[in-house]
Amino acid sequence: MAKNFHIKSGVRSEQLLYENLVIESLKIYGQEVYYLPRDIVNENKIFGDDVPSRFNSSYKIEMFIENVEGFEGEGDLFTKFGVEIRDEATFVVSRRRWGDTVGRYDNEISGERPREGDLIFLPMSKSLFEIRHVEHEQPFYQLENVPTFKLRASLFEYNDEDLDTGVEDIDKIEKDYAYKYILTLAAPSVSTVAGNSVSQLIDSDLSVNMTGEVISYNSVTQVLEVVHAGATDGKFHDFSTSNKHFITISGTGRNDSSFAVTAVSEDNQISENEQNADFSDFSDDFLDFSENNPFGDPENN
Repeated sequence: MAKNFHIKSGVRSEQLLYENLVIESLKIYGQEVYYLPRDIVNENKIFGDDVPSRFNSSYKIEMFIENVEGFEGEGDLFTKFGVEIRDEATFVVSRRRWGDTVGRYDNEISGERPREGDLIFLPMSKSLFEIRHVEHEQPFYQLENVPTFKLRASLFEYNDEDLDTGVEDIDKIEKDYAYKYILTLAAPSVSTVAGNSVSQLIDSDLSVNMTGEVISYNSVTQVLEVVHAGATDGKFHDFSTSNKHFITISGTGRNDSSFAVTAVSEDNQISENEQNADFSDFSDDFLDFSENNPFGDPENN
């Protein structure tokens, strides 16, 4: 029997009414969150990973948290290696609102839907969630359209990503947990602000520079905190305290922008509970690292 041609299920006016009711419901029962698109810096084509990711913009939008009784997932997991928090959540967002607020033509977003790997900041719990899967077919075409996206996300593990969103609670994560170099300057107080770049030529023959981003400067102690530091040759190097190697700080407001470094230290809040040094000291009692190790380099080479 043929479909009744007197009844149409895909009427545009009914679809708009349904969509407007969904948007109104999300505004009433949802939470205001920030959507952070991931900026791919240097993708590893083999493993499909991008270690130095940036999140340099944020967009406020309302989303409904489908987990009304609390976060899903395995929760707080106690293991022999410490405590792992594996919270998960499902966020529901209107397609039209996402397109009008986040996916606008004049924004930095490419694509017509949220992307896996992007972040959602939930101010209620002050936590970041990483989108793992975007469901775009629920509810399933009741009026021949789907007015929402369902974003299945898990708690984000910060790994030295660059957060410059302009939202204080989000950017504070980078200031608190990013791997920091702490440089003491042998110079008069300089006028420098967070976000300025730092550069130090450490190998003039190979033109290798150490670079980084300033997150804070104490004009009294002349201590400069630098994050996202690395060498231009891709190898491991440290900032130098040699008088031959001055650092250059952008935006200092001085004609002479080169400064000597008298001390270099490091601060790694993410690994503060790790026991690598304890295991290393303990192993010295019964392991001999003086001979070459067939599975790697000796400890004291």
